[in-house]
Amino acid sequence: MKRVTAFVGSARQKSTYNAVRQFLDHLQSLGSVECEIVALSDHRLGTCRGCKVCFEKGEEFCPLKDDRDVLIEKIMASDGVVFASPNYSFQVSALMKIFLDRLGFVFHRPRFFGKTFTSIVAQGFYGGHKIVRYLDFVGNGLAFNTVKGSCVTALEPMTEKEKQKIDRVLARQSRRFHERLLKPAYPVPTLFKLWIFRMARRSIGLELNDNDRDYRYYKDKGWFESDYYYPTRLGALKKVAGSLFDSIQTRMTRNRKS
Repeated sequence: MKRVTAFVGSARQKSTYNAVRQFLDHLQSLGSVECEIVALSDHRLGTCRGCKVCFEKGEEFCPLKDDRDVLIEKIMASDGVVFASPNYSFQVSALMKIFLDRLGFVFHRPRFFGKTFTSIVAQGFYGGHKIVRYLDFVGNGLAFNTVKGSCVTALEPMTEKEKQKIDRVLARQSRRFHERLLKPAYPVPTLFKLWIFRMARRSIGLELNDNDRDYRYYKDKGWFESDYYYPTRLGALKKVAGSLFDSIQTRMTRNRKS
């Protein structure tokens, strides 16, 4: 049984919530999946103050005492995750953005490996596809296995034709998501993801030390010596590419310091 949790950045149970519900209904029809919808509006989330305490000392020292860790625990307990938001002023909702800001330290210290991710954006007219790209970029940055998200246009009242179109879009997305759920949780990284890992770990290793939380995190995970974030078998081409990425970042870091 796979567990999927959808985080909804809308205070209304309208278009965004309904799209998520449709997506999950399709998903459950494909196999053994249990689902939960989490309304961010039901949780206390403080606005990030930009103090950087989570970056420098650790997220446990954050001065905001809210439900961030409760939501992170829900992610960690899930095999699949959905971020869903309405299109507000051509971006995610304030609720969703506050949630993403509270996860800022995870971009420095990724941890959601092996979990399938996708996004859903509900809009009235225009701009939603750009928001989907943004959320999918966020999903990759948080170390999920990202499935391309979808944007649905939900004008009120909707015609039957419009309802059918939304249903087709969400049905296709649910099939892609389900296929990814059933694949190996820890795939061989693409060259791009390998590049991100090698550049990040080399930069952290050369510029930081034991006084910095990011450095200690990478050290404790054994990432300064590993091929990738998790055990994987790299082919000859990617081994060579990895060494090249290390060399490039070493040179860039030293040039910046000189």
